[in-house]
Amino acid sequence: MVQKLDNLMESPSQTAGPYVHIGCTPNFLGNAGIYPVDLGASAIREGAKGEIITITGHVRDGSGMIMRDAMIESWQPDAEGLFPSANETRGKADPNVLGWCRFAADFDSGDWTLRTVKPGPVPHIQGMMAPHISLWIVARGINIGLQTRIYFEDEAEANARCPILNRIEHRARVNTLLAKKTGDGTYRFDIVLQGEDETVFFDL
Repeated sequence: MVQKLDNLMESPSQTAGPYVHIGCTPNFLGNAGIYPVDLGASAIREGAKGEIITITGHVRDGSGMIMRDAMIESWQPDAEGLFPSANETRGKADPNVLGWCRFAADFDSGDWTLRTVKPGPVPHIQGMMAPHISLWIVARGINIGLQTRIYFEDEAEANARCPILNRIEHRARVNTLLAKKTGDGTYRFDIVLQGEDETVFFDL
């Protein structure tokens, strides 16, 4: 007999709260000894194939304040556009590209840093998605984690063909998803939660 579940209510959403770093990034916080290293501390291992890049940015709220308590998780394919998944049918992904990473903003500057490989394009039912990294963002005042993506300004041709970027009606806002190249292998990507230059967020 199937149990009726119509009396169960969805739990209310909550902000990440003051303990998110204690539970998720204790070594980053300075609480050494809980885990040898924080889970998801690096997106890649030694020997990862492709261009190694470093992306730096911050999370800014609607009043322009930098959120120094932000925590971010990333998910991406390897340099060939392959994910470390048993369901990947196009080949075997680079075992040294872990795909997932968790990192936090520096408590003093508010900047976060992601060191990884530049991802390759990924197939979509409507064509090839441009190289991108998916992000999930939590911090004080954010009741439900926000989803966005990092694309790259130096992938202009791939961006122009990307079926996801082409679905953004307000074309001027596409720029909020583009990491700006600042040097060889370095990019800047700032996330704006509200107001002018608000980052495009995805309903996933």
